[in-house]
Amino acid sequence: MKAFLLMLVLLSGSVYAQEKGTSIAEIQKIVNDTLASKWYERIQFRGYAQVRYNRLLETNRNLTCSVCDKSIGNNKGFFLRRARLIFFGDVTDRVFVYIQPDYAQDVGAGSNSQNYLQIRDAYFDYALTEDKEWRVRTGIAKVPYGFANLQSSSNRAQMDRDDGLNSAAPNERDTGVYLMYSPTEVRKRFRDLTLNNLKGSGDYGMIAIGAHNGQTLNRPEENNDLHRVVRLTYPFKLASGQFIETSIQAYEGKFRASNGEDFYDARTAASLIFYPQPFGFQLEYNIGQGPEFDESENKVVTDDLAGGYAQIYYNFSIGNHRFFPFIRYQEYQGGRKIENGNFASTQEWEFGSEWQPHPALELTATYAISDRVVKSANAAQNFDQNGQFLRLQAQFNY
Repeated sequence: MKAFLLMLVLLSGSVYAQEKGTSIAEIQKIVNDTLASKWYERIQFRGYAQVRYNRLLETNRNLTCSVCDKSIGNNKGFFLRRARLIFFGDVTDRVFVYIQPDYAQDVGAGSNSQNYLQIRDAYFDYALTEDKEWRVRTGIAKVPYGFANLQSSSNRAQMDRDDGLNSAAPNERDTGVYLMYSPTEVRKRFRDLTLNNLKGSGDYGMIAIGAHNGQTLNRPEENNDLHRVVRLTYPFKLASGQFIETSIQAYEGKFRASNGEDFYDARTAASLIFYPQPFGFQLEYNIGQGPEFDESENKVVTDDLAGGYAQIYYNFSIGNHRFFPFIRYQEYQGGRKIENGNFASTQEWEFGSEWQPHPALELTATYAISDRVVKSANAAQNFDQNGQFLRLQAQFNY
């Protein structure tokens, strides 16, 4: 279509050029500049899909995970974890858009099982400066809290995020406004860490400060108290070329639980990322307070919580095949705010590897040794199970 328009204008323009003394090259430049200015021609798209199976070598079919992969456990089978198509681009010199719908399965029990389509991201960045070092992000976006939370699920070696930091921002996202600052050199480092397949998180600001509803993804504000969040991170580059990123982040606000009560909700976390070049490790831990079921009082109260993870991994290639073997340990003790403050205790080891035989295909196999406890005022939700199982995932990039 663009070529046809260009030819049509050039043919008619040749007459104009002869009359006005304007060269064909000048007319062609005007046409190209005009076509390039169309916002819809600046939109790009990409996506990925993940298919899983978690039942091999299973030792306890009653072990499940309501806050991570819902296809773990009894009566579960093949699972479409994610199927996403991402639309993004600089529609003007100052405005960047990013919209990501997701089609997936929610394998609940019986009639609660369903497939659904939802918006995961719909945010808009406005660059306050020409170099785009300062920008304001508005819309549905990831809350700047925790490295693994910000790291794309398409880019992680492990299949699920850890319970500890992810419990701060379940689904990682909310509707809000954030001011972000990243110097040009730091923005380049964030970009290189992702493009060079080093499992980076992307650019969410060297400094990020903002406010969001606090009720988590696709839920409206319910108590007129916005959550406030701040994050400071820096990707150091050593003389050897090794990247090390350190971060500190915190937030606070009031969260309205499903029982209609408001609870103080605050966290502080520290992150240390030693990128796999070829050996790497990740350490993240957070502490804070939030709604939690107290068994002795038989009600939900504001209580302390703590949790995080430690992971080591390796990056190597054999021919055109790239591998990321890893070992991760995670633990968490505290409430699950999106489950009305149910008390949760998690201890889990996971061993596995991601294999990239082709840029369009990533295969992951992990073996999990898990111990999970849930306590609730609702006896039907009480849970104390441990077990082991092998997990398989195929990810398709397009």
